[in-house]
Amino acid sequence: MEHPADMTTLSQILEKLRLKGMDNEITMTDHGKMQGKEPNNIYNPEDLTIIKTYRFEGDSDPADNTVLYILEDKDGQIGYILDAYGMYSTHEGVNFSDFLKKIPTADRDLQELFS
Repeated sequence: MEHPADMTTLSQILEKLRLKGMDNEITMTDHGKMQGKEPNNIYNPEDLTIIKTYRFEGDSDPADNTVLYILEDKDGQIGYILDAYGMYSTHEGVNFSDFLKKIPTADRDLQELFS
């Protein structure tokens, strides 16, 4: 059985989320709101909780630095936000980082999600 600690690559974690039906990528809209895969899923920071953060660093290219935020919404649905970080962030302006800073965090063991 594969445990979260055994998952060392971004693609492994994203595949595990997909297999569990938790592949709801949450992205920032042009209007500064976060939206899930379903168009009606619009989130404010207080609607989400960051339950786990993974950071990935490329072996040779700083542009390969990526952070994966696994989130739970107020209805108990799991989703994720994916972003390059640092100067290579894929989100321009301060809206994205301001939104992330407002999301409460609750670092949880994700064993129950991935088992």
